[in-house]
Amino acid sequence: MAHMLEDIQLTRRLLEQFLAVADERHFGRAAERLGMSQPPLSQSIQRLERGLGVTLFERGPGGVAPTAAGEVFAVDARRLLDSQSAAIERVRRVARGLEGDVRVGYVSILSHHYLPGLLRAAAEELPGLRVHLHQDSPAALAEMVRSASLDLAFLRDPSHLSAELVSRDFAVERIAAAVPHRHPLAGRDEVGLSELRDEDFVLPDAGALPTLAHQVQLACGEAGFTPRSRAVSDDLTGLFSYVASGLCVSLLPERLRDFHVPEVAFVPLRETSPHLETTLVAVHRPDTDTAVTRLLELIAHHMAS
Repeated sequence: MAHMLEDIQLTRRLLEQFLAVADERHFGRAAERLGMSQPPLSQSIQRLERGLGVTLFERGPGGVAPTAAGEVFAVDARRLLDSQSAAIERVRRVARGLEGDVRVGYVSILSHHYLPGLLRAAAEELPGLRVHLHQDSPAALAEMVRSASLDLAFLRDPSHLSAELVSRDFAVERIAAAVPHRHPLAGRDEVGLSELRDEDFVLPDAGALPTLAHQVQLACGEAGFTPRSRAVSDDLTGLFSYVASGLCVSLLPERLRDFHVPEVAFVPLRETSPHLETTLVAVHRPDTDTAVTRLLELIAHHMAS
């Protein structure tokens, strides 16, 4: 039949009304299912048909039957409703921090022990969340978080963080003596820091690792000596490598022993100085979104263990 086309909006309610009639094949039963009276339902379907310019149902004394066009439209209507429901659920999951993308920065050493635990926990508890990783120096990572290039960064003992950033401690590690595997102290259960007074040290660069560099100087000063510098490195892997070469000793976070490099032995220090502890922090902006908050909750439960 011919129709004069009129504007029509395919609202969720209208699609649900059409599908109820298509399923029930009867306006009365469809109206009852929808919790409405029959006349307004009939008017809605007539308005839909005029808007589409097609006949969707063949009317008969015993009910209605979808036309070929009605059958096709029923398939598309269900698809539209399903897509709409999925979009609503997805945006709600993103708002709750259950789905989306989070950009996470880290310094290289942390990737070995802490990041695998976080990624496993995120995959199990927040499967809709995609974590994108970026490795860089502490200063570069802090700036990337500040400028919103990253959402979150994991650092060790950050120095002079911008006032625009928030940091949360998630682990504290002891600092141990790192010595070459053939060193006389390598097999000891523990060692006093003063026993290293005559050793050559590889020291953290004060510009790149200011907190650790300051701690080493203070701890050695408390033990009565100034460490004799053989070399300087601007990252922990460089310090580790110098010790592995057999040329010197260093003071390094004890978790580095998890790398299981045969050329390096870690010996606990007898002293209990606060300068012999290193703090791991998560850095983010104060206005962080829900997904970052979810990750921070995972850190509290998993990464510090």
